Amino acid sequence: MNEDDDAPLESPAESLALISRERDAVSRSVQFNPLAYYLPWGFAWLIGFGLLFLRYGPDGRVFVPLPDWLPLVTLFSLIAAAAIGTVAVSAAKGRHVHGRSAWQGAAYGWTWFLAFAGVGSTLGRFAKYLPENEVGLLWASVSVGVTAIMYLAGSAIWLSREMFVLGAWVTVVNIAGVVAGPGWHSLLVAVGGGGGLILLGVALWVRGRPR
Repeated sequence: MNEDDDAPLESPAESLALISRERDAVSRSVQFNPLAYYLPWGFAWLIGFGLLFLRYGPDGRVFVPLPDWLPLVTLFSLIAAAAIGTVAVSAAKGRHVHGRSAWQGAAYGWTWFLAFAGVGSTLGRFAKYLPENEVGLLWASVSVGVTAIMYLAGSAIWLSREMFVLGAWVTVVNIAGVVAGPGWHSLLVAVGGGGGLILLGVALWVRGRPR
């Protein structure tokens, strides 16, 4: 430790400069990194749903003869990796946050888990009554729909216009995919949903870079 660290500052300007540096340091320690949040999910959707489209295309068409298990295993693996990464990044940033903001973040995180647990149990009970191609569309559309709703809810919690636009966009893409039917839904979610997440993450990162 430098002996001059505790020495009084010579002028108000130096005091203001010190306060500004400390504030910037704290801000960087808790700063939201859009690349860490949006890119893993974007690539998970782009690659996972893209493989589903190639293997299970519209009207049962097979564009690429992939193994039956590969698209879903890839999608679930990428989603699991994205979820683990998001939790790790959020936990690291959350160490510097206390009080109301910490509670908001924790509650929002648990809401994701509880929402998908509830949806999964419900769909698992009733999906067996549908044709096989409709079962895939049901699981995919409801899961994407829940994700969109969570983004919309997050926009209200953190007053984020970007999250609202993202949630609204994913909702529109999901509805269009459901109307188009099995196969097309995977393509629209891969390109529109996954691509939208990637573009948003990059755009927010570029906007937030120091000038």
